[in-house]
Amino acid sequence: MSFKKAISVLHLWLGLSSGIIVFIIAITGCLYAFQEEIQNLTEDYRFVTEQQSPFLPPSKLLAIAQKQLPGKTLHALKYNRKTDAVEAIFFHYEPSYYYTTYLNPYSGKVIKTINNEEGFFHFILDGHFYLWLPDAIGQVVVASATLLFILLIISGLILWYPKNKNAAKQRFSLKWKKGMKWKRKNYDLHNVTGFYVLIIAFIFAVTGLVWGFQWFAFSYYTVMGGEKSLLYEEPASKINTTKGTIENPLDIVWKQMVSEYPEAESIEVHPPESPTSSIAANANSKKATYGTIDYRYFDQFTLEEIEVNHLWGRLKDTDNADKLMKLNYDIHTGGIFGLAGKIFAFLISLLIATLPVTGFFIWWGRNKKKNKKQQL
Repeated sequence: MSFKKAISVLHLWLGLSSGIIVFIIAITGCLYAFQEEIQNLTEDYRFVTEQQSPFLPPSKLLAIAQKQLPGKTLHALKYNRKTDAVEAIFFHYEPSYYYTTYLNPYSGKVIKTINNEEGFFHFILDGHFYLWLPDAIGQVVVASATLLFILLIISGLILWYPKNKNAAKQRFSLKWKKGMKWKRKNYDLHNVTGFYVLIIAFIFAVTGLVWGFQWFAFSYYTVMGGEKSLLYEEPASKINTTKGTIENPLDIVWKQMVSEYPEAESIEVHPPESPTSSIAANANSKKATYGTIDYRYFDQFTLEEIEVNHLWGRLKDTDNADKLMKLNYDIHTGGIFGLAGKIFAFLISLLIATLPVTGFFIWWGRNKKKNKKQQL
């Protein structure tokens, strides 16, 4: 068996074993691409009328929000722009829950409380990340299929590479002639589409695998020159037994963040969830992206800032490898280039979704032809 024939067999079986999963991942990625824009248009409880009065501090809003879901952990308060509602985020791993209460930042009025584990976009995201399977199983299945997809991309490039100049003419564009059979058209569509989405598909797969396998994320980050820990660890506060407690420390941290980040589109503060927890806070200069978030930590007793040695720290302390990891979500979704990037990512994902379909029909056509010959 020749090298190219062996690659062809490998490509075939990789495609048949992972094709349906790749199709689902690509289609759900398409459907989720404009999630934020669609929700902003359809969910008016996310917005308020701008007023001249200042925002209420966290101590006021926390008390109001906690009454909506008593007994549940209020994970964070997220202040947004002057025309946006404040988000009181209730989140916990075990037992698992994820709610958001939207509040008017000027009056404290409760606008709406929603369950983030319900609705259309949660269903789509669950399919994209977990294939609607239990999380522990689905993550491995999706990540494994993504890993196979990378091998499909590499083997596909080898098969695509033309033997000569005449063959190259059919590799870069669709040149369908009148009367050409659908099998040939399908074959050309698979080859040409695969070539043009190859680089972006590879980027999508790599950035997806960063979430899929911890060993891949660590290897990827290390190869890029990263030296920090990828495991989030909340720094501890030093329990103060000699001095009195600071009144409303969360308000003080929030005011400091507002003062230091006057142009921020969102500022988030996290109440300490245990006697030794720190007060976590972050500011984002661009609400639509994640790689621009600056993370801070403060001792809840002294309000002294605490440095961390993991990735989720100060932007000023990041190197190129850190920046690349922090931008992983924005790169994966195309959000790094704004709305234009999301549109581009949507179109590429749609084309990727066609590859398992056209690939299946190539196999089905050849298999059908082979069966006919055997019958004769």
